[in-house]
Amino acid sequence: MIIFKQAAALGKYLEQQGSMQRKTGFIPTMGALHEGHLTLVKEAQKHIDITVCSIFVNPTQFNDPNDYKKYPKTLDKDICQLEKVGTDVLFLPSVDEMYPQGMHQLEHYDLGYLETILEGQFRPGHFQGVCQVMARLLQQVRPDQLFMGQKDYQQCMVVKWLLKYLKMDTKFVAVPTIREADGLAMSSRNMRLPEADRKKASAIYRALDHIRQHLAIGALAPLQAEAAGILEQAGFKIEYIALADADTLAPQDSWDGQQHLVALIAAFLGEVRLIDNMRMG
Repeated sequence: MIIFKQAAALGKYLEQQGSMQRKTGFIPTMGALHEGHLTLVKEAQKHIDITVCSIFVNPTQFNDPNDYKKYPKTLDKDICQLEKVGTDVLFLPSVDEMYPQGMHQLEHYDLGYLETILEGQFRPGHFQGVCQVMARLLQQVRPDQLFMGQKDYQQCMVVKWLLKYLKMDTKFVAVPTIREADGLAMSSRNMRLPEADRKKASAIYRALDHIRQHLAIGALAPLQAEAAGILEQAGFKIEYIALADADTLAPQDSWDGQQHLVALIAAFLGEVRLIDNMRMG
């Protein structure tokens, strides 16, 4: 595995690979890697010639500075895991490399309603930060395919919008969420859960599965209330439980029996904020 810390050197290497008709797949991460990230690498390896993974904890997408400071950093372990699964390239930029002009007066993206609902509503500025860093990474790597996990459902929609905005022909590949044995979606934030809370955390999956199993034609509010009960009983503090159109993320308050829906949850267990989703209908 080749490690690059400067975008210029990475770009030169990838340009050489491209001249040999070698296709590039890109997996952007913020480190603290788990099996979900490694699955993205393995999926990329099925379709392309060069796997490029980045590790960069992007300060502009954290609306809570304390969340940024507490984000787990396990770089040595991350490098070992990436080498073990045969990753070709690791990009490890510094904040100065990504934001050479500083982080003031950065570009603003018109994300429309996606920035006003769910994650956009509860984490103001988050998706601006996602777009700011992803625009830079995409222009530095210029991948043929981009691989991201479905756990961050709304973020996937934002990044697909960004690809169109940047007029890039990069193919977006959403990879299904990888879960622990008890159903909890794999996440770097799980590392911050005390042991007692980790045992309770699977309630977020049980709440989603309850919605899936009991989804019926008609009003959705009673189902959301039942899911809330499952979370509250486990000690979660709920930010949102939403049912939305799976393609547009438009909120839905009833179901006609045919529409494809996605259920999305964000909730705190102690100080740790967890998100998850499940497609249904």
